[in-house]
Amino acid sequence: MADQKRDQSKIDFSNFILSLNTSALIHLGDLPDPQTRERIYDIQSAKQTVDILELLKTKTEGNLDSEEFRLLDDVIYDLRLKYVKIMQSDNK
Repeated sequence: MADQKRDQSKIDFSNFILSLNTSALIHLGDLPDPQTRERIYDIQSAKQTVDILELLKTKTEGNLDSEEFRLLDDVIYDLRLKYVKIMQSDNK
């Protein structure tokens, strides 16, 4: 039983990427802040998180399995789209 708890709390690369994704989605206002339950818009923090994900993609090139690579690539793509949409709507 103790081994199961340890395995569930163990962070792996995919969980780390999903955690960064969640953080960016909160900053983009897609998800409510878990503490305040309010939607926040912190575009600079969202951009910084996407930049971190892109850095990770560059630095881990050739070292990820296909699932990890696909997850990272998909997360970056989706966050970029959301970011661009917000920036375009702010400029109207």
